[in-house]
Amino acid sequence: MWYVYILKSVSFPDKEYIGATENLRQRIEDHNAGKSKHTAKFTPWELIWYCAFSRKFRALEFERYLKSHSGRAFANKRLK
Repeated sequence: MWYVYILKSVSFPDKEYIGATENLRQRIEDHNAGKSKHTAKFTPWELIWYCAFSRKFRALEFERYLKSHSGRAFANKRLK
């Protein structure tokens, strides 16, 4: 399974991160351990939403959509 997820910074509540991974638990641990240069300075992170996909391609497509302007509007209205 592949997962698309949204994280919210506990320390900086206005910061969110959208990502995709095959191992959601490990990826969240990595974000909180500062192993991602995009999220390291805003730790700790909490998972606020995720969705599972059976195909990697579909997950990456949806991640790309959520990172777009219309995708962020959709996420703010429907996923949080």
